[in-house]
Amino acid sequence: MTDAPESIPAARPVIGEEEIEAAVRVLRSGRVVQGPEVAAFESEFSRLVDGRHCVAVNSGTSALHLTLMALGLGPGDEVIVPSFSFAASANAVRLVGADVVFADIEPGSFCLDPAAVEAAVTPRTAAIMPVHLYGHPAAMDRLTPIAEKHGLAVVEDACQAHAAELNGTPVGAFGTAGTFSFYPTKNMHALEGGMVTTADAQVARTLRLLRNQGMEQRYANEIVGANMRMTDVAAAIGRVQLGRLAGWTDRRRANAAHLDEHITALVTPPVADGARHVYHQYTVRVPKGMDRDTVQERLTAAGVGNAVYYPTPIHRLAPYQEPDRKAGRSWDLPETERAAAEVVSLPVHPSLTDADLARIVDAVNALGAAL
Repeated sequence: MTDAPESIPAARPVIGEEEIEAAVRVLRSGRVVQGPEVAAFESEFSRLVDGRHCVAVNSGTSALHLTLMALGLGPGDEVIVPSFSFAASANAVRLVGADVVFADIEPGSFCLDPAAVEAAVTPRTAAIMPVHLYGHPAAMDRLTPIAEKHGLAVVEDACQAHAAELNGTPVGAFGTAGTFSFYPTKNMHALEGGMVTTADAQVARTLRLLRNQGMEQRYANEIVGANMRMTDVAAAIGRVQLGRLAGWTDRRRANAAHLDEHITALVTPPVADGARHVYHQYTVRVPKGMDRDTVQERLTAAGVGNAVYYPTPIHRLAPYQEPDRKAGRSWDLPETERAAAEVVSLPVHPSLTDADLARIVDAVNALGAAL
């Protein structure tokens, strides 16, 4: 009796010998927090975002939080955010005391719908937070003019979209600031960490103060800050991963192209004109007539890892429902609700083999005959 083949994981973080050697090198150096490795990582990452200032921090959530702090957002301000995202996008807004205003998404990209954003602007709106979800760039060519028209900041949540582009411009280089995550399952990682990108030198300096207790020089505190520094161990690993990002991105895109070509039983993800999708997730839709839970059960039984990002939109999470109820707010987000009910993400990571891709296609297409 032959053993069943190993299950294909939905994501597979890469930690190789080069990453381990980089971490050990830093540990042996004794310079382990916000030292030369962090400075080098910031400089090298800048090339990915058209030469913008880069400020490394300890997580993607911290990148969002500190950016809103640096821009002076707080009580009385509103920030327009998609509800179809990880909760960190909205959490950062609440952490600075501002109000979250949810806007609906476009069905193809799963990113903010510019028309919904325009309709959500009020006199209290201070910023728009587009999320480049799953690695697909948001419609920055249509969102940026809205921000300019109303005098709003644009904070890009690019935590899932390293090296994605729209019309040749990389994400993280459109808005007032961009934010990235280096969590282990992202397209590149640093074990943990984040980065803020901005063209504004004063915003960059404020971010550097905020991440380090408000100090540029020790004990010379200029503002009230926090401890959100990146370690040099994380930065050293991030530098290794950054050097491999281009190859991994090519592989993700090739894997996605193969799935696009061969999957017939589920609705494959479209890509907008001018968009360079980097496939942090390969997210399909379950068509009408199929039950998503059954789809997931059958894929799992076939050894194909899968996950739903995100089954519950942020506006329906407990920390947001109660404040909205008290304020008398309700949200009409039909595309958000539809996506939350239909999406499933399949493996697309660069560790997939040709045999893995064939197994994924066979398992998915078998659903068409079975369901």
